[in-house]
Amino acid sequence: MNTQFSCVGCGKCCTDHHVPLTLSEAKQWAADGGNVIVLAEAFLEDGYGVPALQHTHAQRRSCLVPSGNTNAYVAITFAAFNVGPCRNLDAENLCRIYERRPLVCRIYPMEINPHIPLRPEAKDCPPHAWEQGPDFIVGGKVMDTLLMTLIEASRQADRDEAGAKDAICNLLGIRTAALKGDGFTAYLPDMAAFAIAVEEISNTATLPPLSIESGWTFHVSGPDIADTLRSAGAQVAINDPLNYTFISLKQA
Repeated sequence: MNTQFSCVGCGKCCTDHHVPLTLSEAKQWAADGGNVIVLAEAFLEDGYGVPALQHTHAQRRSCLVPSGNTNAYVAITFAAFNVGPCRNLDAENLCRIYERRPLVCRIYPMEINPHIPLRPEAKDCPPHAWEQGPDFIVGGKVMDTLLMTLIEASRQADRDEAGAKDAICNLLGIRTAALKGDGFTAYLPDMAAFAIAVEEISNTATLPPLSIESGWTFHVSGPDIADTLRSAGAQVAINDPLNYTFISLKQA
């Protein structure tokens, strides 16, 4: 089945969506006066927390870190914090920074994760957006070579910047992640401190070494998961969060 798409300018994709940013985009977003949300998820070095088929992709975009007496892979996402319309959306639903808009905005409505298929019904675009325009997916293959280049650039930035994001989080005191698939931990750091941390790490040729004291802790949704992590030697949070929100992916 082929998939058509043509943007109709409704602005829904620019409303109430936290847009993942590369490190340079996050730096620019903060400099422009925007807020950046930090989302963290992790899985154990032995693969607990991630399906086997997704392990390679998940590991490539993660950083190996200590957690208690074991190691884990932590994936950190810096995203533009948008509650309501994006701060760059004007009254006519046009982007004020269109020429330098983030990679993910350029890629939409395609997915970055190769394990997540494009599902029009899961998008905010109205039905007629999918009833016009060229076929950009034919037989499961993306036909637009520029779009594929942008998708790969986004994935490569994820891989290349994993260590730098971890180092920035360490400077900000962000050291608790959710178990992948169980949820996310979400932080809204002070933007002045965030900008300083990004600048410091961006200007460092070699990332500062992390000690066991700068390891990560897991925040999980239930005691069964906590017990499994503890039995593997991982550190699990026992207190209520003070500087983050736990976003559960478990259905009530």
